[in-house]
Amino acid sequence: MSTPTLTDRHALALHRNRARRRQGGMADFLHRAVFTEVQQRLIEVNRTFTDIAVVSGFPELWAQFLPEARHVADAAFLDLEEGAHDLVLHALALHWADDPVGQLVQCRRALRPDGLFLGAALGGETLAPLRRVLAQAEAEISGGLSPRVAPMGEIRDLGGLVQRAGFALPVADAAPVAASYATALHLMTDLRAMGETNALATRHRKIPPRALFPRAAALYAESCALAGGRVSASFDVIYLTGWAPGPGQPKALRPGSATERLADALGAEERPLPGPKD
Repeated sequence: MSTPTLTDRHALALHRNRARRRQGGMADFLHRAVFTEVQQRLIEVNRTFTDIAVVSGFPELWAQFLPEARHVADAAFLDLEEGAHDLVLHALALHWADDPVGQLVQCRRALRPDGLFLGAALGGETLAPLRRVLAQAEAEISGGLSPRVAPMGEIRDLGGLVQRAGFALPVADAAPVAASYATALHLMTDLRAMGETNALATRHRKIPPRALFPRAAALYAESCALAGGRVSASFDVIYLTGWAPGPGQPKALRPGSATERLADALGAEERPLPGPKD
């Protein structure tokens, strides 16, 4: 069975290149926030990594953060050598992948035994208010809908991908990044400067009605207003962690193999459950 096509990779490349050429530089605050979070998480791991690979849509940006790492683009087939790394980072690109499990499997294969994978992807409620107001404005103006914001994976679903890819000790958690803008139009301008505008394969190619975005901005101001006349935006960054299987890792016990009762460990009194007629 072929993988469904989510992303128009040619359009995504054009959008990213446009962001790179932006006067004043691309809007990279999300990448910087992710790098800061990654640094903190690696401190907590308390291990030294010497052979790092970073997968991202902006390798040149991440090369500024981690100049000692190998930086590869988030293509369908990653330019990673099997077993060459003790740490692989997948940085803010997984939400554009047609085959996210395939991306994670390739990252696992690039790791040595007991190597660490750490991914960061947009998910959850990221841009959910923007998706809603664009849909409402388009329904009002043209009587139809077209996909304008990429679907975002939920934390439980994304965490399941880590397990499916064969990682040990998988963990998924979220760290929202809050932002504010003068208007929703400024938010959309910033998305353009991030290289994160609509690159969906199923998007409409027609020029949108002139009234669409002003109407969406008005609706957004009603639902996401902040004090002082600004509007809020939240980017839910989902962090995925897993380890390449290794001989020294802890493993879950088989069901029924416990040697102590939970009630004893908790110091609680164990009582039988009531029967159906009790």
